[in-house]
Amino acid sequence: METFNRRQVLQTAGGGLGWLALQSMFHQQAAGASGTKRLDHPARAKAVIQIFCPGGMSQVDTFDYKPELEKRSGKPFDPDGKLQFFASKPGNCQSSFWDFKQHGESGLWVSDLFPKLAKQVDDLAFIYSMQSKTALHGPACFMMNTGFTLPGFPSMGSWVTYGLGSESEDLPAFVVLPDPKGLPPGGIINWGAGFLPAVHQATTLDSRAGQQPINDLFPPKDFAEVDRASDQAGLDFLQSLNREHLAQRQGDTDLEARMSAYELAARLQLSAPELSDLSGESAATQEMYGMNDETTGDFGRQCLLARRLVERGVRFVQLYCGAENTTAKKIRPNWDSHEDVVRDHGHWGRVLDTGASALLADLKRSGLLDETLVICTTEFGRQPAAQGASAAGRDHNAGAFTAWLAGGGIRGGVGYGATDELGFKAVEKPTYCYDLHATALHLLGIDHTKLSFYHNGIQRRLTDVHGHVIPAILRS
Repeated sequence: METFNRRQVLQTAGGGLGWLALQSMFHQQAAGASGTKRLDHPARAKAVIQIFCPGGMSQVDTFDYKPELEKRSGKPFDPDGKLQFFASKPGNCQSSFWDFKQHGESGLWVSDLFPKLAKQVDDLAFIYSMQSKTALHGPACFMMNTGFTLPGFPSMGSWVTYGLGSESEDLPAFVVLPDPKGLPPGGIINWGAGFLPAVHQATTLDSRAGQQPINDLFPPKDFAEVDRASDQAGLDFLQSLNREHLAQRQGDTDLEARMSAYELAARLQLSAPELSDLSGESAATQEMYGMNDETTGDFGRQCLLARRLVERGVRFVQLYCGAENTTAKKIRPNWDSHEDVVRDHGHWGRVLDTGASALLADLKRSGLLDETLVICTTEFGRQPAAQGASAAGRDHNAGAFTAWLAGGGIRGGVGYGATDELGFKAVEKPTYCYDLHATALHLLGIDHTKLSFYHNGIQRRLTDVHGHVIPAILRS
């Protein structure tokens, strides 16, 4: 009499339904999909929306007001000639290209580059003392996203979904919306899963693609004659082959992720078009997001999609406001304003101001802001002196930049840390990405020192061996 082990029974019984159910259980255990399995303390936030401005946003032209820099504008920044910036010798001190004003009950300073965000300053917490370990775009982007300057480490979104999973069965746990103009420095490695199980890597959505935001989700037009039943039969057969293959290779996370992706893709054929169909959004909402404007429309659409994603249970959404500068002559504006801050920041400032302010207002109106942590950052800042002899541009500055946070347990209307009187270097409570990441994880109910993964003989974590939660920006 032929005998069967438990695995074989599950593989054959019920047309494989038992095996699929078991795989789903394994996936939920690996991903912490219960949403509470890995909580170390009560969470203040359920989801994260991170806005990333690659290129290096200038702190002294945006949120870090320096009256002393105004006084010294036009005078030598480095009279002794001993300093070397990233790509130039320091020129003269260059005051902000925009005026600063105090706003809200908090009286925090915001430049005129952000008139709409300025009205919401009492909901924002600013970290003025951010620093990076490098002034190179790619490594600095990696550091802000993964905690390491080298590529290959898991991104923050991957760590969050590894710890908490997703609240949605029909959408990915981690979604990235790249800027339609291109990828950031370092490309897709910025949102990779690294050595974590491959199921935790991000799914990218094309915000311009209408009801087909995911590449290759639907059969090509040449195969339009394939009906739904035939398509499902093909997927079932593919899954049966994959299950047989996996049975001999337990622990192959790439294969497990591929199988999960096929299953999710079938559900996404229904959920993705509904998600990206913005026709149900009111004209007033679309106008608020700037979607009718050629300059602000793309990022506005990304921000609106971010709101729709978190309200459908997606755990981590990352938006890119800007792309890598791939042209030597900078044909298009970029946050990387070596030659012309007014042109570059003037363009992207309006883009960020319109989309981010609409996102915050919309989340607040819908009651989602209290449970959604919004983070806006860049990879490093810019110098308070002009780049070389030019008075129009600013060089890279890893010593100082500003990030802001809102919602999800954040105490609004506060500033943390400080740079020196010219905005050159963080001098009060210097802060790295480790502290920002630790704080974000804390708000999600995770102790950053306990969320780890054993890899190559080391118990790795997002914050490496660093990081402290910042209580000063948390709501009591």
